[in-house]
Amino acid sequence: MPVGLSGVVSFSIFTSLAFFWHITYSHLMPPRCLFVIFALTAVLSSCSPSPKTWDYEYSRGKTAVIVGGKAVPPAGLPPAVMRAISAGNEIAGKPYKYGGGHRSFEDTGYDCSGTVSYVLHGAGLLKSPGTSSSLRSYGKAGEGKHITVYSRDGHTFIIVAGLRLDTGYNGERKGPRWSVKSRPIKGYLARHPPGL
Repeated sequence: MPVGLSGVVSFSIFTSLAFFWHITYSHLMPPRCLFVIFALTAVLSSCSPSPKTWDYEYSRGKTAVIVGGKAVPPAGLPPAVMRAISAGNEIAGKPYKYGGGHRSFEDTGYDCSGTVSYVLHGAGLLKSPGTSSSLRSYGKAGEGKHITVYSRDGHTFIIVAGLRLDTGYNGERKGPRWSVKSRPIKGYLARHPPGL
């Protein structure tokens, strides 16, 4: 069922039953109760649950694709997004290294926050490496149009032009890899660079 239609469907069922039994709403309950029910139906039907997974959704001209382990962006993306993809490609395939990318952006391997920090720095959007905890307050709240950082205590990953760059949940823990595999995001905070 499409998001936001559950209240409408339940209201339609109630309406049909009332018509079928030739009962009008005024006989069922006082007008004040009806107003409360209408208000609750409107509010509840407009609520949509937050997503429980991140899913890759290809959109021609907007999302990147993976070719040979590297992200290939479509033409016309903002320069900062192109730089982020380029930075991600530089470290994609490097080994996982706990604390990698924290003392310096340049390292022999990267952990999750080192990976995200490297990409944001490469895009000109971060001055010094962050941790998964500190990245929970990066930029602005919510998903971005081109770049989204998902963070919780203990792990972080980044979405750039629709692709996920992550050190985990790719079937193996081998360091930064681009992926289109769906990933649970329950408990993660979504943040994004302003304007992106």
